[in-house]
Amino acid sequence: MARFSKFLILLTVLALVFVGCGGDDDDAAETTAAPAADTTTAAPAEDTTTAAPAEDTTTAAPADTAEPIVFASSLPLTGEFSGVGAKHKDGYEFCVEEINRLGGILGRQVEIVIEDNRSETETAVSQYERFINVVDADVLFGTFSSLLGYPTSSLAEQNGMVMGLPSSGAMRVWARGYENIFYFQQLPAELTGSSIVDLVNYYTETGVIDEPLETAAVVDADDFFASAIANGFKGAEFTVRGEGGAEDRQVSLAPGYVSDMGMELVYEETWPVGFTDWLTLANAIAGAEPDFLAVAVTSVDELLSMVKALETVDFSPKLMYASQGTQSEVGEELGGIEGGLLIHAVWAEEANWEGKLAGQPYTNVDFIENFTAAYGRSPDEDEAIPFALCQGMEQAILGTGGTDNAAMSEWLHSRQGDPVKTIMGDFVWGEDGLAEERAFLVNQWQDGELKLVYPVGEFDGTADMLFPMP
Repeated sequence: MARFSKFLILLTVLALVFVGCGGDDDDAAETTAAPAADTTTAAPAEDTTTAAPAEDTTTAAPADTAEPIVFASSLPLTGEFSGVGAKHKDGYEFCVEEINRLGGILGRQVEIVIEDNRSETETAVSQYERFINVVDADVLFGTFSSLLGYPTSSLAEQNGMVMGLPSSGAMRVWARGYENIFYFQQLPAELTGSSIVDLVNYYTETGVIDEPLETAAVVDADDFFASAIANGFKGAEFTVRGEGGAEDRQVSLAPGYVSDMGMELVYEETWPVGFTDWLTLANAIAGAEPDFLAVAVTSVDELLSMVKALETVDFSPKLMYASQGTQSEVGEELGGIEGGLLIHAVWAEEANWEGKLAGQPYTNVDFIENFTAAYGRSPDEDEAIPFALCQGMEQAILGTGGTDNAAMSEWLHSRQGDPVKTIMGDFVWGEDGLAEERAFLVNQWQDGELKLVYPVGEFDGTADMLFPMP
């Protein structure tokens, strides 16, 4: 378990930092209809004649008369994060469609309310306030990005609401000692680079990497998530903001994953929100001539711009990692120049994990086949993550016999030995809400296809890594 040693040390440091809760403010947006037209939908409110059963009732009311269970999420459907936000919407809605197709939860159909926060923090906070106080949602589903997840998870915690988070991996989100937030990915963002270290060590030992990687460059967007990943590679410090009157604390990630791989950091840069001068950045990277390049982006659009700029200046490192890029549009847009690019992943088509839905086995293969039939295209991880989160929340409702959020939180925290089972594997969480005993997968673009290149041999269909990058 060597790969987790830095994680355990960091959590020990953070345990000294944990403090109370905090919140934020308001604004509003549009509502997106929940299940698709071919879904078996819940009866409308005006047709309801029987109240929903009490949480401890042993006999569920018929599905056509019971009040629906309401999920709610604010997602960035427009603005900076819209590409990923739209896919998260599909993942959430498809899960609800599948639950209803399989009979609902506790004899009740499910509805989901999704609103567009326009990639704005104040709008997202306002919408979750409305979900809690006006919509009276039973369960809150998290949004995309640490930038939006940080304040909205504070609001959920203040109101005693469980919130599964599909992203929001920056450690600052998890270092606040919250009891009701649960991360549906592998590791916090600062520790993402550990899987790249493992990959480099493995392929060096097997001789695929046949020449030393001596120098590195790390570039990143000025964003919670992207900066957190970059800080892990560089061994920088990050701030845990004091809440409830506590002082801010600095936590060091030294020496960093670049150093762990035996490389010298020869170039680093952070670009601001709205950055467009990609050619200048690409020229600066090329001038440093790094063997390894880590690019921490907030969106697929940023990655596409970076790769195209590197091609324009005719520079290719021996090995390149990006924090996003598993989406199908990367291969479509770049037309082959993405070849050799590494991306960490939480999900892959090759990983046939067995989850549960509606109390029945529901594998990753089931998800891929059913999603493809419903949407006419294959899913990627930005649809798989929210689907897995929805699976987890559904299992918490079934496990507690209702939607009491305090009971659901306690149930989710008690999964040691009896994990939540999803299409992304088994989940158990520590006191801080971070998943335990998990590591990232690593994919690589090869000949226009995304291949799982690490870990090797754990799943059928893994491929050898290409080196050096074409």
